[in-house]
Amino acid sequence: MFKGIENYRHDSAARTGILLTNLGTPDAPEPGALRRYLKEFLWDPRVVEVPRPVWWLILNGIILNIRPRRSAKAYQTVWTERGSPLLFHTQDQCDAIRAYMKGRYGDQVVVEFAMRYGNPSIASGLQKLEDQGVRKLLVLPLYPQYSGATTASTFDAIAQDFSRRRWLPEMRFINHYHDFPPFIEAMARHIEAYWKEHGRADRLLMSYHGVPKKYLLRGDPYHCECHKTSRLLAERLGLGKDDYMTTFQSRFGREEWLKPYTDHTLQALPGQGVKSVQVICPGFAADCLETIEEIGEENREYFMEAGGQDYQYIPCMNAEQGHVDALTALLEQHLKGWEPLAELDRSATREEAMQMGAEV
Repeated sequence: MFKGIENYRHDSAARTGILLTNLGTPDAPEPGALRRYLKEFLWDPRVVEVPRPVWWLILNGIILNIRPRRSAKAYQTVWTERGSPLLFHTQDQCDAIRAYMKGRYGDQVVVEFAMRYGNPSIASGLQKLEDQGVRKLLVLPLYPQYSGATTASTFDAIAQDFSRRRWLPEMRFINHYHDFPPFIEAMARHIEAYWKEHGRADRLLMSYHGVPKKYLLRGDPYHCECHKTSRLLAERLGLGKDDYMTTFQSRFGREEWLKPYTDHTLQALPGQGVKSVQVICPGFAADCLETIEEIGEENREYFMEAGGQDYQYIPCMNAEQGHVDALTALLEQHLKGWEPLAELDRSATREEAMQMGAEV
C-alpha cells in the first residue's frame, strides 16, 4: 500500500520544498537512547562496509553492549538546556533559511530539516513537506564534502521513503559544496573574526571527520574534496604551506583510515617546535559531539600533555549570518529555473532595476 493523502484536492497549490539534512543525534544523553541511535547509524551499510552476517554479530554482540554507556557519558558533557547541539544548531539554520525564503518567495517555498539517523527523521521531514503541497523538492545534506558514508546515505534514505509514496515530487539533490565560493568566503571571514579577537597561533589545523582509507581507494572523492577546501581556505587567508595542515579525526575500529590523524598530529607538533595551535572543522556545518568534546576537549589534552602551550578550537559557523547567507546562495543557485520561482525572480529583478532608475 503506497502512502497518499486521503481526499486529496487536485486543485491544491503546488509548492517548492527545501529539505536540510544532517547526520543525527540521540534523543537523550542516556545509554538506552544511545543504543537505539548507534544501532541505526552503525547498521547502515554505507557507514560500515562489512558483510552483514559478520557485522551483525560484532554490532549486536559487542559494540551495542559496550559503546552506548561510554557514548552517553560523552554526550552528557555537551548536552544543553536546548538539547543536543547538532539538533538545535540545525534547527536555527533551518529557521533562518526559512525566514529568508519566505521573505523572498512568500508561501511558494517551504523549508524543513531532518536527520539521517534519529529524530526528526527523513521520513517525517518529507511528510511535512508533502502535507504542505510540495511538488518540487530540493535536498541539501549539510556535508560540504561528498562521501558515500554521509551524502549518499542520505540519498538512500530519501529513495527508500519515496519507494513507498504514491506521488513523487520532482527532485534536485545537492551532493557537495566544498568549493562553493560563498562558502569558502564565509568560512574565511569566520576565521578572520576569530583571529581578530584571539590572535593567531603557530599553526592552523583543518580537521575533517575520517573515513576508512579503502573508501578513497574505491573511488570516494571525500579525501580530495577535503584537501581542496583546505587549499582554497588557505589561499583566501594568505596562508603558506607551513601555516596550516589538513588532518582527519574520529577513527573507529582497527583498520587504516585517512591520514594524518588529528590526535597523532597534535601529539607530535610540540616536539616539532609548534607550541600553539588553532583547530577548525570545515567539514561540519554545526557543532556537535565530534567538535565540542573530541576536538575541543580530548585533543586539547593530547596537545597540552605533549608540551603544547596554547590550544584553541574555533567553533563551527553554525547559524551565524555569513553561513546562512552562503547556504541560501547555494540553495538559490539550485532553485533556478523552477516555475513559478523563475517568474518571481524576474519580477524581483525588474523591481530592483526600476528602483535604480532603469527603463524596463
